[in-house]
Formats: sequence, C-alpha cells, structure tokens
Amino acid sequence: MTVPEQLIARSNALGADPRNTNYAGGNTSAKGAVTDPVTGSPTDVLWVKGSGGDLGTLKESGLAVLRLDRLRALVDVYPGVEREDEMVAAFDYCLHGRGGAAPSIDTAMHGLVEAPHVDHLHPDSGIALATAADGPALTKECFGDRVAWVDWRRPGFQLGLDIAAVKAANPQAIGVILGGHGITAWGATSEECERNSLEIIRTAEAFLAERGAPEPFGPVVPGFEALPPEERHARAAALAPVIRGLASTDQRQVGHYTDSDVVLEFLSREKLAPLAALGTSCPDHFLRTKVRPLVVDLPATAAVEDVVARLKELHAEYRDEYRAYYERHADADSPAMRGADPAIVLVPGVGMFSFGKDKQTARVAGEFYVNAINVMRGAEAVSTYAPIPESEKFRIEYWALEEAKLQRMPKPKPLAGRIALVTGAGSGIGKAIARRLAAEGACVTIADLNSDAAAEVAAEIGGTAVTADVTDAAAVQAAIDATVLAFGGLDLVVNNAGLSISKPLLETTERDWDLQHDVMAKGSFLVARAAAKAMIDQGIGGDIVYISSKNSVFAGPNNVAYGAAKADQAHQVRLLAAELGGYGIRVNGVNPDGVVQGSGIFAGGWGAQRAAVYGVEESKLGEFYAQRTILKREVLPEHVAAAVFALTGGELTHTTGLHVPVDAGVAAAFLR
Repeated sequence: MTVPEQLIARSNALGADPRNTNYAGGNTSAKGAVTDPVTGSPTDVLWVKGSGGDLGTLKESGLAVLRLDRLRALVDVYPGVEREDEMVAAFDYCLHGRGGAAPSIDTAMHGLVEAPHVDHLHPDSGIALATAADGPALTKECFGDRVAWVDWRRPGFQLGLDIAAVKAANPQAIGVILGGHGITAWGATSEECERNSLEIIRTAEAFLAERGAPEPFGPVVPGFEALPPEERHARAAALAPVIRGLASTDQRQVGHYTDSDVVLEFLSREKLAPLAALGTSCPDHFLRTKVRPLVVDLPATAAVEDVVARLKELHAEYRDEYRAYYERHADADSPAMRGADPAIVLVPGVGMFSFGKDKQTARVAGEFYVNAINVMRGAEAVSTYAPIPESEKFRIEYWALEEAKLQRMPKPKPLAGRIALVTGAGSGIGKAIARRLAAEGACVTIADLNSDAAAEVAAEIGGTAVTADVTDAAAVQAAIDATVLAFGGLDLVVNNAGLSISKPLLETTERDWDLQHDVMAKGSFLVARAAAKAMIDQGIGGDIVYISSKNSVFAGPNNVAYGAAKADQAHQVRLLAAELGGYGIRVNGVNPDGVVQGSGIFAGGWGAQRAAVYGVEESKLGEFYAQRTILKREVLPEHVAAAVFALTGGELTHTTGLHVPVDAGVAAAFLR
C-alpha cells in the first residue's frame, strides 16, 4: 500500500472502535516522499486528517497534504503563543497541490513531531487519566517511562512545539497523555504507530479497572434509580416536547433520547450533581455538549407535572448562569453569545436528552456526553475528576477560529430543525410529501399501515418508520411518542392517510361509510388531537396540514362516502385553525384531484372504479383527468408535496385556515 493508503487503513481501524476515539474526534498523519510535478525531485510531505470528518469513515479526499519543509519553516516565523492563531492561515501556504481537506488546528502537532506516523486520539481511558487531579503521577504509575505527560494547552502551534520537545527529551516514549485532553502516539511505521496507540489505550483501561474504586460515582440515591423500560419511555415521551421547547428558546433544535445503562447508572448516583456541574473537559466534548448539562434534581417517581414545573425553573436558572459564564470571560474581541440553552438535559430515572441543529448533531452530542461520563468514572475511580478550568473552556468555545468555522458552514435548508410526521407515507402522495420535507431539511417520521413500505421510505430519506392505524387512538399516540423520542418533539403533521370507495348511494353500505369516515375524518381528528397536545407542550408553534380533496367541495358521481369524509376533513381545517392559532399552530389544507400515478388509493381499486364511472380505460385515467382541467395538465404526487412545502416552508407564516387546490384547475371546485 502507498503511505496515504496505510494512513487511511489505520485511521479507519482506530475510528471503528469507540473505545479509541469519539465520532469525528482525533486526527492521524503520515509523512513520506512524493515527486514534485514541477521540479521532478522528491519532496517530503505530510498527509494529515483535515478539519472535520471522522476517522472511522475517512477517505483520501479527507486528508490535507502539506510540504513538510515549508510547514516546519513556520517555526522560524512563529510570533509566539499570544498570536499562534495566525499560524492556521499560514498552513495554506504550505499545501502541496490543490484539492484535499482544509488543514486542522492540530496540523502543527503532526508536522513538528519527529516521527513518520502520528495519532492524536480521544479515548475515554486516556482522557480519564488526563483529567485526574494527579494525572502526571498516575501516568507515571500506569506507563512508567513509555508514556510522558504534557500539561494542558489549547490545541494549536504551541502545543505542537510542546509535544515535539517532550518527544525529543524522552526518546524511549511511545506517546504522551495531554492534560485535560487526550493522547498522542507515534511510530516509525503505520503498524507501529497503531500498535502504540492501542497500547496506551488498553493499558489505561486495564489500569483503571484494576486500580479503580468499585463505586466511583458514590452510592445509589433512593428514588433516583432507573424506572422500568415501559414506564421510562412513556415518561420520556411526555417530557420530550417540553424539554425540546425549552432547549429551542434561542434557536430551534432537534433532539435525541438516550437511556443506556451508562447514563441511567450515572443519573442514579450521589455524585451526579457535583460532577455534572464541573462540566466536560476534552474540547471535542464541550464544544458539542455546552460547558455543562442541565440536571433535573427530582426523583424518578416525581409527578410529571412537578418535573415540568421544575424543568422550567431550572431552564431559567441555566440561561442566567450561562450568560454570567459568558460575561465572566468575554472581552471586546469575543464573538457574540451564540445561545444560552442547554445541549444536554439529564432526567434521573428517565435518561438523557441531547440537542443539536439536526439529528446527527443531536445524536453525537449525546454520544460525547456518554464519553464524558466514562471519563468522569475513570478519573473518580483512581483520583478526583479535575477538568480544565472554565476560562479555558470559554477560550475554545468562543475561539475566533471556531467562530470562523461556524460562519463557513452552509446556510441551513428551509425546514432544517423541523420535525414532521406524515401519515399514509408508505406510497403515493404521502411518500412524495415525506421525500420533499426531508429534502428541505426536516426530520421525518413515516407512518403507514404497511410496515415494510414505511421502513423502505424511511431508509431512503433517513427518517424513522412507525406502523400506525390512524383509526386507533392508542396507535396514533404511539406514533407521536415514537416521533418525539426519535427527534425530540414535533413541528409539522400531514394528515394524508386515506382510502377510497366509489359506489352509488344505494350500493354504499354502512361498512363503506364507517370505513371511509374512520380512516379520514376520525383518523385525522385523532392525529391532529395527539399532535396538537405535543405542540402545545412544546410551546414553539407548529403546522398541521390536511390532504383533503377537490371532492370536499365538488359533488362528483357515485362518491357519497368519500366526498362526505373529505368535506369533514376540510372543515376540520377551519375549526382547528380557529382553535389552535393562539398556540402558534397553523392549520391548512391541500385539495388535490386526479393524482393517479404512484397512488396507493388508485392502485387499490379506486382507479378501476372511477375509470368505469367515466367510461375510460384505467391506464388512461390520468390523461382523462388532465383533459377535463383548465390547464390540461396531469397532477402528480410531487405537485401535492410542493403545496405542502409552500404552506410550511417559511414564506406563508401568517396563513392559516387556507385550502390550496392542486387540481390543474377544476372550475366547479373553485373555493368561494
């Protein structure tokens, strides 16, 4: 393998095991010679994982490539630690060729250390030693002289110089423990470097296990034990919208729920509050989890109403404390405060709610806090947990380089941060709506009677799937609960589930009538009622959209049960728009007609029935519908999806109670 191929293989192997490093955490490098295309001479270069990205999935395109001579020449122009941030821009003048990733802040560490291969990782075991109050002594006890200690320093050019100096002074060492931060290892070959990284990590794990106290978090606090799974999840579903609404005070957030054994055990112990108050230490951790979490201080058995009331009090206190933290450390050059809401909320007996701008960010924030719990356990097992000072956390959280990285991020999509539930989304119109909402940035739950179809659509768009019979109130509530547990809350519901039976009045049975009304009139009511409860608890508004029909206002032949059910849905839009507007919930409808292609309803027999009514071939039904419209155009599922997006995408913020026709123009169905 080439040197870059060796580096990618090592990176992927290390990043695949969460014991070695967290998601998107750490970086790896290799040095080697390439032929300079200009001079034809061999040139030493550094391949290093670029800014962002994840070791476990790293590809060669994720590497930055720099000329080693130019990178090391920066030592001669280094202006000192007070101006070390200027060196990041200088890395661009060291690049070898075009393309590749942008060099990260850790590039200096990899380039200045005199070793062909270098790994910088964030293993929980290594950070546990790095955050222990007597970390240097424990490092010596654990590793002897094979691993050296480097005092905490913010990542940057000076840290690279520090590590290079420690390596030069300790030729027997295979790596270092970075105070408050992580580990760095090196080797003459890629295999040796990986072996040395794993030796440090596994040796630290064994040391903590063998030497550590049996209950590092203290005894269990009575009443704070984990609730049974069913009760725990029900309580989490009840609390999730409230917590997400609070966490979205400054900016709408997506949530993630975690009730792993690691989390529940931490939440049940005596040291929960004091350790949580100390916050996380590794920069990768607190950049995603905020400086500290919000911790509910009530037992698991407290009434939900009491927990909600306490959450609101604690949230107000958290915001005040965060603003005070910002004001304690900000200076004239600091970026503006980005938001005072917590990214991690801990509820004893229930679990952890983590938040971010999208589902992945929210999930990763939770994963990082689990890493932090493991770090605290390890440090407390052999010593006392002593993270880096609050002032240092602020220097990184509000670092000008971090701010610049945030400013470079692409503009969010229109529905970014929005959480949607679409019923009947396994096929046809519902599937098209789900696809469009996801494409515009929403997190989407696919609800359908057909579990296989729901799962297929969810897999395609990166959403979640639930099997739901909208005529069953318990099943509807289960779908809402699944959504809030998956994404933290609910912002947008599309009542799309439906079916059609075309019969003359005298042939329409009671069962036909009841089925049509149960699925569409009653089903829409049940979904809207459960969704409105979640949205009201959340307190940040929302959208409910009904996919009604041209038939809600048009008196078509042989259509009494379907048309009446659609008229019921259409009036629900008006009634609920009037009732829910005070909560910031907008209710609108879409009236499609003649959506034949991809339609589950038409494929299920309705198409044949309507074709028979109109005396045309079923395969020509779409064309027939198009020709009777003003525009002479066939209506497709994507056109209905476009109307849903138009109503919810942010441009019609003051519109509620509206029905949008998507029928290519049917004069008899014009709204008056």
